[in-house]
Amino acid sequence: MLIGIPKGGVPLSQRLSAILAGIWNQPVPVGTLDVSMHRDDLDQRAAPKVYPTVIPFDVTGKTVVLVDDVLFSGRTARAAMDALNDFGRPRKIQLAVLVDRGHRELPIKADFVGKNAPTAANEKISVYLTEDNAPADKVTLERK
Repeated sequence: MLIGIPKGGVPLSQRLSAILAGIWNQPVPVGTLDVSMHRDDLDQRAAPKVYPTVIPFDVTGKTVVLVDDVLFSGRTARAAMDALNDFGRPRKIQLAVLVDRGHRELPIKADFVGKNAPTAANEKISVYLTEDNAPADKVTLERK
């Protein structure tokens, strides 16, 4: 089962589901998991952006792959694991990311990484996808 973390992880999980379904000749369930209320920095945000959570299957006893666009501090992945536990107890949780930029603050490592892109603290990775009205898929490295 694939569960996308908004915002960038949702279209990526849908793409991965289609690819894996073609390889395995069976559908791969996809869900969406909002983590905003499970973040440890809620007190530092005026009003968090909340996305819908849609998990149309039981996660108990299953292998769940959380999908996100960029892995940075690890705090979003931690929040996703906490949020996922509200829906059951998976047998195994794995993490897939398009870009791992380093700078971890928590002991979290992705199981599947599209690209490792070591960055400086004053740089930012941005992912633009056609599903979000970008003219083309693009990953950029920007200085703050």
